[in-house]
Amino acid sequence: PDGAGELVHGIVTRGTAGVHTVEDWDTMGMRASQSHTTRLDDVVVPAERIFRHLPVGPNADPLIFAIFGVFETLLSAVYTGIGDRSLTLAIDSARQRTTGRDGVALSQAPEVRWQIADAAMAIDSLDAQLRSVARDLDEGADHGSQWFAKLVGLKLRATAVARQVNDAAMHLAGGRGYQAGSEIGRLHRDVLAGQYHPSSTESAHRTVATAWLGPQEDS
Repeated sequence: PDGAGELVHGIVTRGTAGVHTVEDWDTMGMRASQSHTTRLDDVVVPAERIFRHLPVGPNADPLIFAIFGVFETLLSAVYTGIGDRSLTLAIDSARQRTTGRDGVALSQAPEVRWQIADAAMAIDSLDAQLRSVARDLDEGADHGSQWFAKLVGLKLRATAVARQVNDAAMHLAGGRGYQAGSEIGRLHRDVLAGQYHPSSTESAHRTVATAWLGPQEDS
């Protein structure tokens, strides 16, 4: 912050004096991503590397839109992939496991078939939403003030659907899915991180509400 209600945007290059990587990535999931903390100690950004002074929060500046649009869409694609893989594993479990009472494959049980169908429909609709937003970004579609609502809505739906489908896959996998070394168990740990990535559930709802209802009035 510059003290005038704006955020200063600049670029700090790797190797700059005062830039330190703190190797503190010790998480329950997403362990391979190694997103360590970057600490800045008295780092000086040269004037020629300062390129924006912008108000706090969503705005129409191309820089903010580019960063936010790419991040939310790529993040949504990652979680869509987790959901898609979870659906495949759920189907495999339904075909391979049998009911205890008569040895019939779980895939023949009506309640299991309902779970698989529900998960498949959720993934199909999410895939369509992801492709639509990504295509509109590529083609420069003019959604005006609705753009941020579309982006946060996609992210929120992607993380929610991925977790929904993964929960179904964990259930159908049985005890084997709870083993630390199982693939579905790893995906389960990873998908939980979706709630921590921007935008949060609360922030996304505020953004969408503002897009449709206008700014909230002071009481």
